[in-house]
Amino acid sequence: MKLENDKFHEGMTVALLAMVLLVFAAADLVKADRLFSETENRILAQRPQWSLEKALSGSYEEEYEAYATDQFVSRDTWVMLKTRMDILLQKKLIKGVYLARDGYLIEQHLPEDYDQAMVNKRLDRLLGLTEQYPKAMVMLVPTADNILVDKLPPYAVSYDQGGLLAQVKEKLGEEHVIDVFPILEEHREEQIYYRTDHHWTTLGAYYGYQQWTQAMDYPPRNFDPRDLVTVSDSFLGTLHSRINLPMEADEIQIFPRTASRRIRAVYDFAKETTSYYEPSYLETKNQYGYFLDDNHAFIEIDTAYVAKDRELFLIKDSYANTLIPILAPHYEKIYVLDLRYYNGSLFSLMEQYVTSDRVDVLVVYNCIHFMEDFSYRP
Repeated sequence: MKLENDKFHEGMTVALLAMVLLVFAAADLVKADRLFSETENRILAQRPQWSLEKALSGSYEEEYEAYATDQFVSRDTWVMLKTRMDILLQKKLIKGVYLARDGYLIEQHLPEDYDQAMVNKRLDRLLGLTEQYPKAMVMLVPTADNILVDKLPPYAVSYDQGGLLAQVKEKLGEEHVIDVFPILEEHREEQIYYRTDHHWTTLGAYYGYQQWTQAMDYPPRNFDPRDLVTVSDSFLGTLHSRINLPMEADEIQIFPRTASRRIRAVYDFAKETTSYYEPSYLETKNQYGYFLDDNHAFIEIDTAYVAKDRELFLIKDSYANTLIPILAPHYEKIYVLDLRYYNGSLFSLMEQYVTSDRVDVLVVYNCIHFMEDFSYRP
């Protein structure tokens, strides 16, 4: 009798599991595929086209697995439930994000992911730029895991970005490097990084600006952190998107002076605007896109400042988007290049804009994006 009961229970378990799988399969067939995930702020994988070549190489199976994972019914809910279970199990690292003190989410960057060969490759590229443009300056901004170390779990490990900066100074010469590590460490008790996103805040960018004025020997403009105004109190950033848990949102702040002056900005030689800010992004998941209309390959900005006819050619990642409105008063024109979206010759492009010593050249990246993305075709 016991054997028959065991077989019955096993059969019921298999049948129940099969029914659940059939229900989800049917739901997947009925629902329309999503193109974009607002929660994760990314394009979702779409159903791949079958071909014999793909089938033989195995790429079709890989693409279909990515598609099935991204389009799984109620994906966002399942991600949230998985995260809640991890928290119940007292995990402090979920999907490469540390659940840090004071409500911070801090991205993990493992030392083994950034070996010396990668460092050498990036440094050679930087050296090539400074040799071509001897007055070029470099600002590599540390990410939160190197500054907010007191908020990390006790076992957390991080790639040593201070060590990277030391190598940059040795390779290029200290005269080319704007070191923002000390000033960010000095102000680490202030909100210089978003709690739910990997970027520095406008306050963090302001402290970076202070270090920049010292390195450039430019008199700083009269910005006061007490003047910062909040344009959004509902920002949930890229790190929140990974874990998808209810949590307190960040504020996005700006210096009001940067919004009051009308400018002329041309994005990718097409779209024109009169502000550094695009308010429509504040109604989306990607609220950081508010700064400089998100990401573009090339931006040309007439600042409306008469700044001794000085201009700036800036090579950057998205960390610079919050910095540019603050340093703009020092320049009449600013040319902004994001190498992630540009496939042409860097030096050929620069020859068109860096035409005299009155044009400064500045590189602004966070240290991790520099290691992962900084590359160009001379």
